Amino acid sequence: MSRRLMLLRHAKSDWSNPRLDDHERPLAARGVRDAPLMGAFMLRHGLKPDKALVSTALRARQTWELVRDVLQGKENDGPGAAAEHVAMLYAFDNPQPLLEAIRRHGGDARTLLLVGHNEAMHELAMLLAADGDDHAMRRLHEKFPTAALAVIDLPLENWQEIGKNTKGRLLHHVRPKDLRG
Repeated sequence: MSRRLMLLRHAKSDWSNPRLDDHERPLAARGVRDAPLMGAFMLRHGLKPDKALVSTALRARQTWELVRDVLQGKENDGPGAAAEHVAMLYAFDNPQPLLEAIRRHGGDARTLLLVGHNEAMHELAMLLAADGDDHAMRRLHEKFPTAALAVIDLPLENWQEIGKNTKGRLLHHVRPKDLRG
């Protein structure tokens, strides 16, 4: 039995208002363009989550909404992936809160999407991706830019088993610049 974890860093945020609280920072125009590109990649590759855990930060919620809209498409009448806004995903320098969020909120999803922030997202991807596609592994080791997606298959029966010693296979590490025409 295995589970698939998809880690999506929020798209590029707008820093034009320095007085704005970080939690309420929206997406920049580039972020609004990049998030649907990632949604289209996910759709083309059959990477539809059963559930999405999304940081409560505005830029993460907006990223998810743009990706979700592409995944659902105009023809899809179904509800799509259930989304849950999780405050502990508003973490930047430690992957531990992300692991805890997965254990607490992953439920019975076979494919789980996290939408969050760096450096925690990058550290979690590095921690869990023991091997995989060589090209994707090299890019993952370099950087985890805004709106990047890492897809990792994990040998888990359930999400409660995930921890620092869990090792999976990296299938994709895709950046928006890889998808721009």
